[in-house]
Amino acid sequence: MPLADHMEQYIHSLRTEKGYSEHTIRNYRIDLTQFMDFLMEKEVPAADEALPGIDFRLIREYFGRLYGRYRKRTIARKLSALRSFFAFLEKRGVNLGNPAADVSTPKQEKYIPTYLPVDDMFRLLERPDRAKPFGLRDLAILEVLYSCGIRVSELAGLNLPSVDFGQRLVRVIGKGNKERIVPIGREALKALKAYLEATLPVRKKAGGDLQNGPLFINYRGGRLSTRTVSKIVKKYGREGGLMWDISPHSLRHTFATHLLDGGADLRSVQELLGHVSLSTTQKYTHVSLDKLMEIYDKAHPRSK
Repeated sequence: MPLADHMEQYIHSLRTEKGYSEHTIRNYRIDLTQFMDFLMEKEVPAADEALPGIDFRLIREYFGRLYGRYRKRTIARKLSALRSFFAFLEKRGVNLGNPAADVSTPKQEKYIPTYLPVDDMFRLLERPDRAKPFGLRDLAILEVLYSCGIRVSELAGLNLPSVDFGQRLVRVIGKGNKERIVPIGREALKALKAYLEATLPVRKKAGGDLQNGPLFINYRGGRLSTRTVSKIVKKYGREGGLMWDISPHSLRHTFATHLLDGGADLRSVQELLGHVSLSTTQKYTHVSLDKLMEIYDKAHPRSK
């Protein structure tokens, strides 16, 4: 079987067995296709029928080409995709080993998340035009992102029944189709109610499901895409004179930072963000260093 067919089987397994998101699957497909293009360029026989032509040296040469062209995080993801693919082939007896297993993962740069101070966050929330139905939608988007700390893909995937207005809870489907329940603030619920009421005529005209349809819609009544949500956030960031690279993920970081600054413990923030590992959440402690210094100066006897 050609290697490309093995790749399709692998991609299918990511979707059906692993439950990976479409975003992750798309990136893995790009990564593997790029590697196969390299094999064809090198005229490696494995690109057509067999696998023995792919070894540790060949994979190391491939990744050597990527340095300087991609960030280390991207290279690490591409290596992870190859390791996972060859592990899949090894498990099915197609290949005897994993030639990518011993390739070193690039040392990652320290990453300080971008976030907004409280005053800037409130300024951002003042930007949408509350006199227009889709201004109310944009406000609801900003409020939910900041109130719940969910990913942009999770927000775009919300449906009308996802929000329990009475209990002030939101049911979120995260990475790997894992479900979690997160609280939502009163201001966000207020914004959601105003948005839903104002855009009800659009939903009716579009003939969508008024009970189970998407929570956030576009002008035609269809589900809002992650790309459009990102454009909405960037638009209000520019209009408010805020940081140029603001994104939905910035609001997720802002959510976590403000919780930690307010005294929330790291484990609770981990649960709210849907992180599997606490180490993923710990990066937010770096942006709260000023708060920690303030507490230290107030509390430590020798800091006076």
